Order: sequence, then structure tokens, then C-alpha cells
Amino acid sequence: MEKKQNLLFSRRFLPMFLTQFFGALNDNVYKQSLLLVITYGLIQQSTNVSMLNNVAALLFILPYFILSATAGQIADKFERAKLVQGIKILEIIIMLIGSAGFLLGQISLLLFALFLMGVHSTFFGPIKYAILPEILKPDELMSGNALFQTGTSLAILIGMILGGTILSISGHNLSWICATVLIIAVLGFISSRFILKQNVSEPNLKIDWNFFRTSWQTIQYTKNIPIIFLILMGNSWYWFYGASYLTQIPELTHHYLHAAENVVSLLLTLFSVGIGVGSMLCKKIGGSDVNIKMVPIGAFGLTIFAFYLSWAMACVPLHEATLQLSDMFNHGAVYYHVMFAILLLGMSGGFYIVPLYALMQAYSPRSHRARIVAANNIFNAIFMVASAIFSILILSVLHLDMKFLFCMTAIFSAIFCYVLLRKINPLLQQTPNALED
Repeated sequence: MEKKQNLLFSRRFLPMFLTQFFGALNDNVYKQSLLLVITYGLIQQSTNVSMLNNVAALLFILPYFILSATAGQIADKFERAKLVQGIKILEIIIMLIGSAGFLLGQISLLLFALFLMGVHSTFFGPIKYAILPEILKPDELMSGNALFQTGTSLAILIGMILGGTILSISGHNLSWICATVLIIAVLGFISSRFILKQNVSEPNLKIDWNFFRTSWQTIQYTKNIPIIFLILMGNSWYWFYGASYLTQIPELTHHYLHAAENVVSLLLTLFSVGIGVGSMLCKKIGGSDVNIKMVPIGAFGLTIFAFYLSWAMACVPLHEATLQLSDMFNHGAVYYHVMFAILLLGMSGGFYIVPLYALMQAYSPRSHRARIVAANNIFNAIFMVASAIFSILILSVLHLDMKFLFCMTAIFSAIFCYVLLRKINPLLQQTPNALED
């Protein structure tokens, strides 16, 4: 435990951790506030709520698909600490645009700011995951990724609480949300000023601004390294799975649990706590060496507990009155089953994703590490777009039940993870770890 604390508060790790934390926090305060504004009709709109929520998810991830390859090149060519500072200034500007959208009641402006936050995250992603292997020792990589994932989960937790709570206690006064996201953006910029200067990986790299060509070349590069390609596929499946669930939680709460917006915050909190607990247990159970031991456990949980959640949803009784947060603990065991299932899904996600991120960093050549992270983001975007399309097809086109969506996702997860693990285990034994070269 002492080693974790020393790493967390070390000069080389803490500024990067805080910058990531404030970025994830702001993402979630803004996105949660926007989802609640849409779901509960705080700003008038004519579009179907389910469709609008899924369109919002698509807009946020679209930049990952278009700009990730360019972001990876930039992260490999230039000094990364300065890049982070510039990106954090961009975040402040984006939050000013989003604030204008809240205050003017313009959904189109809010969605534009959401798209720009996707651009911000697209350029930040390759930098943060390429920096970690530079500032951490090989035996710290699992701990560092676990702390990073736990910090992100805490940021999601606090962000969801802030998004829902501020709307509630302010009487739906959206100026409070505006002040919150701007303050967090400024804190992120301040923390970025303390990130240590980084070595430049490829200073002579010539950036190709044709994002179609560079995206294709980046994907092709990863396909030529089978172990990397499979790791990226495993990572991306997590984002398909997570998007399929997280995007639906506001509507699950509103239409299936018949509960108020503060219950949305509770369920997302449980999911985030679960990810944090699972992430920290990865190192404790799986050891400090980079390995894949916990991934099968996580994959098993992502399937089993999805069916558990669907069963619990089917048992929820109809209510005419809207349930408040306290009612969730006073209206029968079925609500405890829903909460416990979501917590266990989060823990399974932590078991699954932390080792895969550490493996991605450990097996990526240093000269191309940021571009491999960029390729990971492209695949993530493809899988998340597929998730949004799949959800729209099931819920809005075919008008099937959300429980059916969750069960089908669980079945696909079982098949995908079984094939992935059968292919990846032999390659891990044959491929040298880049950090040990």
C-alpha cells in the first residue's frame, strides 16, 4: 500500500493524474448535465429523447474516428507536456461555448460543445497513455494504470453526482452548471502546468494531415503486430459494452425504475465505484507484473451480471408516482438487486480493462506508442458508433425492450471474449515485452 501512495503523490505522476482527473470530471459533469436536461425536458426539443441521447453519444465519439491518427502523430512528434497545456486551454474555450448553450437554451449549441469535447479528448488520449510508460517503471505500470482508472472512476462518480445534484439543489438553474464546468476546466489547466517535460519520441516525423490516409496507415501498422491488434480489439469491445449500458442509464431510470434524476446519479455512481474497486483489485490479485490473468474474470462478470441486471429490471413493479433517491432503499429488494448488478458490472469492467491498457503500453514500440494509442481510439470509436447504432436499432427502430438489448450485448460479449482470449494467450508467450528490451 505504501508503494501505491508514493507513486500517486510523486512529482512525476501526480500532475498527470490530476490533469486526467479534472478532464474526466469535466467530461462527466457536462455530459451528465446535458443528458439530464434532455431526458427531463429542462430545455425544449422536438426530437425523441432516446434518439437524442444516442445522437449525443455519437457526436462525442465522432472526433475519435476522424482525428485520432493525426492526434497520435502530433503526440509522437512534439513535447507532450506543452501539448497538454494547449489542450487544457481549448477545454476552457469549449466550456464557454457549452455554458452559452445552457444559458440560451440551445440544444444545437450544447451538442456542438459536446462534439468539441470529443475533439479535446481525442487529442489528449494518445498523450496521456503514451506518457505513462515514460514516467513509470515497468513494475509500476499495472499500479499506474490501476490508479489512472480508479481516478477516472472517481471523476465519473463525482461528475455524475455534481451534474445531478447541482441541477437539483439549484432548482434547475443552469448557470450553476456553467460555473462548475468552467472552474473545473481552469483547475485542469493549472495542474497541466506542473507536468514534467517529456522526451520527444519522433522529432523528425512528418505529419500527414490527410486523416483518411493516416487513419488507414495507423490501423494497418497495428494489424502488422498481431499481439497489439488483439489487445486493441479487446480494449475496444469494452467501449462497445460500456456505451451500450451507460448511455441507457438515464432512460432506464426514468422509464423502467420510474425514478427521479438523482437516482441516475446513484446508478452511475455505483458503476463508477465498481470500476474503481475492480481496478485496484487487479494489481492486488493479479500482481505487479503486466499480465492478462484478470481479464477472463472480468469477461465472465460482464456476461453473467448483465443477465442479472436484466432479471432485476423485469422484477421492478409499476409505480404511478416518481420514486426519489430514498425510495430506492424502501421499496423492496428488487431495487437492491438492480443496484448490486450495476456495481458488479463496474467491478467486472475494472478487472477487464486495466490489464489490457497495461499490455497495450508494455507491448507497443516506444517510437509508435502514441500512434498505437491513437489506433486504439479509432477502434474504440468504431465500436462505440456500432454500439450506438445497435442501441438505436434495438430500441428506436425495432422498438424492442431494453432488457433484450442488455441480454444480446451479454451474449455477444461472451462470444467475443472467448475468441479473443484463445488467440491472445499464445501470442503473449511468444512476443517480447517492449519495456524489457
